[in-house]
Amino acid sequence: MTKRNRFDLSGQLALVTGASRGIGAALALGLAEADADIILAARSIGDLESVATTIRALGRKAHVEPLNVADVDDISALFARLTAAGLTPNLLINNAGTEQVSPSLEVTEPLWDKIVGTNLKGAFFVARAFAAHLAGQPGAIVNLCSLSSEVGIPTAVPYTSSKSGIAGMTRALAAEWAALGIRVNGLGPGYFATEMTAGFYEDPAWSAAMLAKLPMRRFGELDDLIGATIFLCAPASAYVTGQVLYVDGGYLASI
Repeated sequence: MTKRNRFDLSGQLALVTGASRGIGAALALGLAEADADIILAARSIGDLESVATTIRALGRKAHVEPLNVADVDDISALFARLTAAGLTPNLLINNAGTEQVSPSLEVTEPLWDKIVGTNLKGAFFVARAFAAHLAGQPGAIVNLCSLSSEVGIPTAVPYTSSKSGIAGMTRALAAEWAALGIRVNGLGPGYFATEMTAGFYEDPAWSAAMLAKLPMRRFGELDDLIGATIFLCAPASAYVTGQVLYVDGGYLASI
């Protein structure tokens, strides 16, 4: 009997948005370690080149592309460039996002548009362009969700709205695109320190309060997200779609 590695991503090409730092960079490197080639997309080309260098050192191909997911024309331009280059990603890590805390009574329309436009609208139009680009070939999408996809977060109403929307979008696209051979799932990180959230973790009182809510009594490390992401992209999850996999140290199970 031939042994199979159901987590092998060799021969796969993954597009990772928001890949210049934090979760996006970590997931891009993790997929490369599983033998996928990577298209790195973000607004910061300089930071992307640094990630690309590390991926190439692993023996994988890395392509760097500028992308502002809040601009639908920019998304279209990215996929036009991929077509011209003969690149067809069959995996999408829909990670690009932004956050800015604000009391709800102080949320302005520009702030709402910035957060929801980047996190939810951007994710949808990237997914739509990806599916169209596949042109009937099978693929897999992993949308970045959040604990706020499930619970309310004070002073983060635009962000919570966007991440709840991504969870709903994940289920709706999974139901619609299964017939196209495209699986759509979500990854829901718990409490992970990144450049975007570092300020919270520098507050000892906040950190102590959050740790007390986590059954595993530790914050997540970026490496904790890689195995779940590989699973959702790999043949191991061939019959999994429309699900959100939370990597949260037991937080949601305990509240």
